[in-house]
Amino acid sequence: MSKIRVTIWNEFIHEKHNPEVKKLYPDGIHGMLAKALAASDLEIRTATLEEPEHGLTQEVLDNTDVLLWWGHAAHDKVADEVVQRVLTRVWEGMGIIALHSAHMAKVFRQLNGTSGKLHWRESGDKERIWVTNPAHPITYNLPEYFELPYEEMYGEPFMIANDAQVLMISWFEGGEVFRSGFTLQRGNGKLFYFRPGHESFPTYYNKNVQTVLANAIRWAKP
Repeated sequence: MSKIRVTIWNEFIHEKHNPEVKKLYPDGIHGMLAKALAASDLEIRTATLEEPEHGLTQEVLDNTDVLLWWGHAAHDKVADEVVQRVLTRVWEGMGIIALHSAHMAKVFRQLNGTSGKLHWRESGDKERIWVTNPAHPITYNLPEYFELPYEEMYGEPFMIANDAQVLMISWFEGGEVFRSGFTLQRGNGKLFYFRPGHESFPTYYNKNVQTVLANAIRWAKP
């Protein structure tokens, strides 16, 4: 059986300039996820913003089955030609997983077809993530709900496409709710958006979060 070829893309900015984030993710969010998601059926590489062509050359994308995308501080610095390259590959069949603040990334907004805007509050709230579609492959082996003790709050309204299939809904201590996990079909490619993952919290060390991402990779492959 051939391996699923995964590319984890991360801006890799916060980890360089914020000591708190660097301590939490010394190898970058991309490096941490590459280790956490390592499995016998996955072939994982990483790419970052400051590499030539942001590490997403045509050759890299042609050899990527599923692309994970984490962005926050430099959405506007991603070159339009690279964005178009990624979009073309998604339409051809490459899967894409947009993480946390990638809701404002150029790639996500074009695939989503809306502004991607939402309400937010960086206050370290407890987040309870409810699984609303337990029959979906992405929610396989998840409990009815799981909690993150500290996260950035995202709240409705969330500008997402009308054809989104919602799999998870978050509740925060402030009373807000949010559609925190949903899928879209774009051309031959599958998209999954997953909300948790603020850089200053240890969210990606959570085993349920890792289960979501591992399941999503296997679901999104061509």
